Amino acid sequence: MPTFSSVAIGLWVDVGSKWENAAQAGSSHLLEHLLFKGTKKYSAREIAETIDSIGGQLNAFTSKEYTCFYARVLPQYFPLAMDILLEMFLRPNFTAEDIDREKKIIHEEIKMHEDSPDELIHDLLAETVWSSHPLGRCVLGTKKSVTSLTLEQIYSFFQQHYRPENLVISIAGNITHQQAVKICEAYFDSSPGTKPKRQSPKMPTFQAGSAAFFRDLEQVHLCLGAPGLSVEDESIYIVDVANSILGGGLSSRLFQRIREEKGIAYSIFSYHTAYQDNGLFAVYVGLSKENTRIGLELIQKELEEILNNFVSDEELERAKRQILGNFLLGLESTTNRMIRLGKQELSLGRWVPLEEVQNKINAVTGQDVLGLCSKLFAKDNLTTVALGPLKKEDLG
Repeated sequence: MPTFSSVAIGLWVDVGSKWENAAQAGSSHLLEHLLFKGTKKYSAREIAETIDSIGGQLNAFTSKEYTCFYARVLPQYFPLAMDILLEMFLRPNFTAEDIDREKKIIHEEIKMHEDSPDELIHDLLAETVWSSHPLGRCVLGTKKSVTSLTLEQIYSFFQQHYRPENLVISIAGNITHQQAVKICEAYFDSSPGTKPKRQSPKMPTFQAGSAAFFRDLEQVHLCLGAPGLSVEDESIYIVDVANSILGGGLSSRLFQRIREEKGIAYSIFSYHTAYQDNGLFAVYVGLSKENTRIGLELIQKELEEILNNFVSDEELERAKRQILGNFLLGLESTTNRMIRLGKQELSLGRWVPLEEVQNKINAVTGQDVLGLCSKLFAKDNLTTVALGPLKKEDLG
C-alpha cells in the first residue's frame, strides 16, 4: 500500500480459549498480558517507552480461536516494531511476580466485564448454547481458574502453543513483501517446522431452550441465538446478507420495527460469528422489564417473517451495497487489511481476493436467503437468554 503513511503488523498465534480445558481457562488471555511484561532484550517499560517514542501503537487481543499481537508504525520504524513483537513471541520473561500482578489485573478486567451486562449477555448466550464446551467459556476465564494457574502450567501452555509452526505474520502498509520477508527471516530457522500435535475439541452441539440470569438492573438484556456457519461454509456470504436485512444496520427490519416504530429499545441488532467448526447467529436487544414479552414476540415475528416471505429486490440490493460498502471502506485502514490477512491465513489457509468477495455477495438471491433462514431459524433451533430483573418463566 505505497500511498499510505503507516505499516500494520500482526502476529497471529493459533491458540485461544477453544484450546483450553476447564483447569486452563483463561491461560491464553493471561499469556497475552504476560508477553508485554518484558523479554530477554526489552523490559516492560522499554517496550512501552520505545513504541511511544516513535508515535506507534502496540496492543493485543485474545479470542476463542486465536491471539493477536499487533503494532502500527511509520514505515521507517518497521524493523524496530518487528523486533519488539518477535522478541515478545520468541523470548518472553515469565516471573512469579509478574504473573501474580497480571492475575490481579485480570480479576479487575473480569469484574469490569461482569459489570457490563450488554457485553456479558453474549458470553451467557455462548455458555447456554454450548454448555461445557470450550467455546462456551469466557475468554477471560474465571477468577477461580485464573487464580489457580501456576507458573509451571503457564509456561507449559506457552511451550505447547507459542511455536513458529503456530504463527502467522500478516503485514499491510507502505512496505514491500520482499522487505518484510528479509527482516522476518533473521528471527527464524529456515528448516521446515513440524506442526505440534494438538487434540482438537469435539465440535459442540447447539443446545436450544431458554435461560434467565437474575440481576438487579435497570434493563433486561436479551439474546436470541441460532446455530450459525463455519468460516469455510459456502453459505457464509448468504448469512452476511441475511444478517444485514434482519438486524445489521439502521434500515434493518429489527431496528426499524423495534426502535423506530415501537420505540421500546435503544439498542437492537443481530450478528453472526463464524468459527472454524461452527458458528452462532444472534439477536440482541436491551429493554425495560415490562417490554420484555413484547420485544421477544416482535423479534420472533421478524424471524418468522424472513423464514416465510421472499425478500424484495430493493431490500436485497440495499443489503448487498451495505455489506460491500462497509467492506471496501474498511480496507482503507492498514490495520483492517492486516487483520483480514491474518484471519484468512489462519482460518482458510489463503487470501480471498476482493473480486471473489464482491462476486459472491452479488450472487446471493432472495431464494438463497429464504433457504438458509429456514434452516437457521427453525423454532427448535432457537435459544433465548436473558440477563436482568426477571425469571425464566417471565420469558413465556
